[in-house]
Order: sequence, then C-alpha cells, then structure tokens
Amino acid sequence: MKMDLPRPVRVSLATVLALFALVRVNYGRYPQDDKSAGQTEKRPWMNTSLSPDERADLVVKEMTLDEKIDLLHGNGMPGWGKPRPTAYLGNGGAGFVLGVPRLGIPIIQMSDAAYGVRSSAENGRYSTALPSNLGSAASWDPVAACEYGTLVGRELRAQGYNMTLGGGVNLTREPRNGRTFEYMGEDPILAGTLVGNRVKCEQAQQVIGDIKHYAVNDQESGRNEVSAVISRRAMRETDLLAFQIGIEIAKPGAVMCSYNAVNGEFACENKYLLTDVLKKEWNFKGFVVSDWAGTHSTVKASAAGLDHEEPFDHFYGAQFKEAVQSGKIPLAELDDHVHRILRSEFAAGIVDNPVKKSVVDAEAGLETSRKIAEQSIVLLKNGPGVLPLDPAKIHSIAVIGPHADTSMISGGGSAQVDPPGRPAPRWLEHVWFPTSPSKAVTTAAPGADVQFDSGTNRESAVALAKKSEVAIVFVYQWTSEGMDLPNLSLPENQDVLIEQVAAANPKTIVVLETGTAVTMPWLDKVAGVVEAWYAGSKGHEAVANILFGRVNPTAKLPMTFPRSEADLPHPNLVTPPPGVGDHGPEGNERGAKPAFEVHYDEGLKVGYKWYDAENKKPLFPFGYGLSYTTYAYSDLKLKPGKETTVTFTVKNTGSRSGAEIAQVYAAFPPNADEPPKRLVAWSKVRLNPGESKQVSLTIDPQFLNVYDENASAWKLVPGSYTFLVGASSQDLPLQQKVTLQ
Repeated sequence: MKMDLPRPVRVSLATVLALFALVRVNYGRYPQDDKSAGQTEKRPWMNTSLSPDERADLVVKEMTLDEKIDLLHGNGMPGWGKPRPTAYLGNGGAGFVLGVPRLGIPIIQMSDAAYGVRSSAENGRYSTALPSNLGSAASWDPVAACEYGTLVGRELRAQGYNMTLGGGVNLTREPRNGRTFEYMGEDPILAGTLVGNRVKCEQAQQVIGDIKHYAVNDQESGRNEVSAVISRRAMRETDLLAFQIGIEIAKPGAVMCSYNAVNGEFACENKYLLTDVLKKEWNFKGFVVSDWAGTHSTVKASAAGLDHEEPFDHFYGAQFKEAVQSGKIPLAELDDHVHRILRSEFAAGIVDNPVKKSVVDAEAGLETSRKIAEQSIVLLKNGPGVLPLDPAKIHSIAVIGPHADTSMISGGGSAQVDPPGRPAPRWLEHVWFPTSPSKAVTTAAPGADVQFDSGTNRESAVALAKKSEVAIVFVYQWTSEGMDLPNLSLPENQDVLIEQVAAANPKTIVVLETGTAVTMPWLDKVAGVVEAWYAGSKGHEAVANILFGRVNPTAKLPMTFPRSEADLPHPNLVTPPPGVGDHGPEGNERGAKPAFEVHYDEGLKVGYKWYDAENKKPLFPFGYGLSYTTYAYSDLKLKPGKETTVTFTVKNTGSRSGAEIAQVYAAFPPNADEPPKRLVAWSKVRLNPGESKQVSLTIDPQFLNVYDENASAWKLVPGSYTFLVGASSQDLPLQQKVTLQ
C-alpha cells in the first residue's frame, strides 16, 4: 500500500526564535517565588506576623486592574469547552485561578474531593477513596471527620492542589437526590458539626477549604432551573443552620453557591444569602465561589456578594473589567472580592508554603479509609445467632451479587475518585472499585468453602445459597450528581434476587452498597442487614471485619429510611416541566430566571422531624444502629442555666467491648411551634463489658433557639422543655422536664 508521507515543514529561524520567546514569556509569568533574603522588605505582605487581612490589604494596594480581574474567575477545566491559552498551567483538576507571580501570589489549583481527590490527570490514580460523606456521617464522630479531612488535605497537596471543593452539607430533605451520598444526612446540627470538623482539618494541611452548595440545593432534577420556595424561618433552622454550624467550626476559605434559585433569586446572585446572612450576620471572611457555570450576571452578582466565577470568565472577565471602568461596579466592591480571595490564601498558608508534588502515602490512606469505613457501617438487622459469623463453625459460604467477586460500587459525578489501574472514568459511568468482597470473606473464614455467584442467573444463585450454610448477598444502588433516583428501590430486580435467596437459605445476610436509603420489601425474610454505603478503597475488608466480629459495629443512621416513597414529604419527585433544560455548558444566560418551583411546605419537618410530626413509622429511624453488645441508660439529671447540662449513665450490659452513640433530644414548649423534638447533643461512649460511665453534655444555647422571622433573630422560647436520652430518635428511655427562661 502506497502511503503519502507528510512533507517537511520549513520554519524560518525568526519564527523559531519568536515561538521560543513566547514560551519564555508565558513560563516566566509563573516562576517559583523568590525566597531570597530581604523579600519581606520588598514585599511587606510576606511578613507572617501580620494577620491575613493585613497581608491581603497590602497586596491589593499593589495590584493592577488586570491582576485583580484575573483573581475573579477560573481558566477552564479539562474536558469542558475549548482549552484556554493558559491551560498548560492547570493541574488536571476542576479548575485553577491565575496567581500574581510578581507579588508572590501562587496559582490556586482546585480539585473536587468529596470522598477523595479527583483528578483528570495522572495524579488521580493514587487517590484514596474514603467512605462516602453520608457513610462517614454514620460514625457520628467529629474525630473521624477530622481524620477524613486530614487525609484528603494531605493527598491534595501531594498531588499539587491547594484548594478543595469537597465540603458538601446540603440536608437530606429529598432522599432521592443523586448527591445524597456526598452530604452528611438530614439533621443540621449533626451535619454541620461533622462537615465543620472535616473542613477544619483539611485546612490544617494548608489547603483552602470549601463548604457547599449554598443553599437549599436539595435535589438534582432541574438544578439549574429550579427555585426552592421555603420560608425564612424554615430555611434558617434547617438547611442554613447546617452551613452556619460548619462555617463557625471550620472558618473555611470559601463557600460555594449553588445552581438553584432560592425564593426566586439564583443562589449565586442572592443578596440575602450571600451578603445579609453569610457575610454580615455570620461574619464570613472568605470568598464565595460559584458552582461551575452557575453565574448568571456581572453587576447583580457582584453586588449580591459573589466573589469568584468558575470555571470561565463569561461574567467576571472582560465584562467585569468594563463594569468597573464605567463605574457600574465600584472599585471598593472589586477590592473586597480580591481581598477575600487573598485573605483565604494567606489564612490557609498556601502563600507561605507553596504546594509541591510529592509521593502519595497510599498505605496510610488505605489504613485510614478502612478504619473510617468500620466506624461507618450500620448493622440494621441481626437475627438470633446470626452475626457475628464464627469462622471456626462455618464450613460453607455463598457470596452472591453483581461484582461481589471483584469490586464494590462508588458514587458518581464530580465526586468520583479515579480507581487505580484504569483510565479516568467517563461522566456518569458506573465505577466499581477493585475491592473484592468475596476475597475478604475468604480471608476472614479460611476454613470455609467460599463460592461466588453474580446473581445474574437467579436459579444458579439460589442453588448455591441452598447448599451453603450462610448466604451473603451484596446489592447496590448507584447514584450520581446530575440525576435523581426515580424511587428508592434497588435496581435491576435485586429485590427479587434477595427474596429468592432468602427463601433458599434462612441464614441470608444482605450487605447494602448504597448512596441513600432503600426500601426493603424482603426485610422480614432475611436474617441480617448491613448498610455499608459506598465504602471506599478498603470497604471489602471493613465489611468482612464487621460480619465476622473483628470489629463491633458502632455506626448509627444519619438519615431516616422510609418504608416507601409514599411516606416522604414529597411522594412524587418535583421535576422540570416539558421543554425545560439547563442554560448550557458554557454558562448561563444573562438575566435568566428559574423555570419552575419546588415548594418545601414541610418547612421545619425535615427527616425524623417529619416522621415524628406526621406520626409515620419509618423502616429504620434516624440515629438507629445495632451492636454486638447491649447498653442500658439510667440516672438522667438536668442542670438548667445559660448552658443546660444533661447528665446520664450508660452501661454495657453485654459480653463485648463496644461504643454507644448516646443521643440527646429536646422537645420544645408548644408555643414554640416546633416539630416534636430536635437533636441537641450526642456522645460516643466506649465501654468494656459490664462497664458504666457517667456522661455529661453541655447543650449549645444556639441549639435550643428558634428563628423569629419578624425580628430576624434567634431567640429562646421560655417554657417547659423535655430532654430525652437514648439510642436513637425512636428509642429514648430517659425523659425529664425542665423550665428554661
């Protein structure tokens, strides 16, 4: 076959020199910062004894208008639109922000890091996948949340990133939300406390932390077009309270505003949310960054409090510069945006300690992931003599379920961590992490005959179950950003598979790999149920350790599991009307308005508060989780005052060491017009067999306040309060009244 070879291209010496000069100019824009002696005199903002605010002010005074504008927007991201001329400066993550090299201000390199560092470059192959945020929330443990954030922050820096985009804290108001696995459950006090500790510890690794998606971004359906309609009181006591608590604890460098509108105004140009509440009332010092292509305007968004547009410069590039030059945007407003971004850089330490790539400590990451997974797995059902399994007494085990021989499912979208040993996943691809449950079961029970069946052919799965002493069925539910679930049923007829296996083997144990709650029509027919969530890089080992009793389960549900969708506040998911799409991948139309509404008329009644108020019995209540030991509660005492103290005793009445998550709820006076009760405190109490401990918890006064819309303020409603203590929102054996003034 004759081949036409390309002709050599002749390039003049002048052209070569010009190209070389261009490369030198572009590369020279971002040299390593000069650390020579005397730089503090030349650059007084490098004086680390100054506050982040003072240092930011000094830099702002030295910046040109173009340098300021460069800080207000991103420069694209891989796979989204045409690469920009500056694309070579990116690190393969979600985006980057040009620095000011002549002033020693570095590039901000961002990565999505919901449950591990995501990167579209080669870096991502070394990331640890932690359990999902929803899973880690089941630990109810601020220490575990801190360990989670520390690992993510450390791996971010090792991979060349100095900003995380992973602190999701939207409440589980709509459990079919495809991003439920990215968040911390349905209670604002629990969710806010955990995300705050996570982000605080991320930032301790010298990365800029982020809390998102602000606010009321509680569904994915029509997320670019929907307006969440909700009263201010309901919003302040639910969704916004989670943000408030998280921001108070973490003091994050950034807050990401969401795609949706709230009460008719898009979140990224909503003055009430961004300025009145976030920046003024909460005294937030960091910067507000838009969700990707979530900006709708220039002048309006800037005045409302949006500081930075991602991932492009549609509104915060040339249009912003023109608006400043024409006087439509005051120079002081521009300088405030720039100050906030610089302040966050100084506060996080990314100016004084520029990020340098290093080898990711994969072994340490895997160990942390396993330990957190073990604290996250919830034992939902345990028949007599079923769990833990005794490897010395079991001779045959059937491991059944899709991929249970090789892998476990993970959550999708921008949160998706790249699995090792394969190319970066495509958008909305089902990604299975190479963590083999059957291998882990075989290792845990070396004397047993462990056989696998995928369940694709239910007849063969049933035959295997029938001849085995124990059948462990691994089932999954995949969820992702950009979608909501049509229902809470397991997909692909897995309910039928479970029922048929359970009919063949009375010792059937179901392991759920899910991103949210699922309905369980087969619950009464199985011997045990374990909720493993998306369990991360070492999920298989964590599950096996729970099943075989190497680890005593301690986790409790951070969300309610309903019996059916009919019991939800919105039995039918509110979706966009026909013909309504989003604003497109290259940014939203100027002046665009939300196209439909979802009315959160349930108001304060989110999660367990809805089930309490409506007298609906859930499948599994908020705060529920079993152990291989038992606990007893006694001796409740209350000490009212400015800070009410609740004291009680917990005793381990079983034969195994364990840790009980003791929960305290408060029922408000009738005239407070609150749901029946509210979680106000909890403690993880570690106990040996027969051991008792007295627990004393001081209630944060904020957690006993209600929001007064008329006064735009929080207040305590004087009257009789009942404090309830126990193992879950539905198991509260200790109750006592007290008058609070």
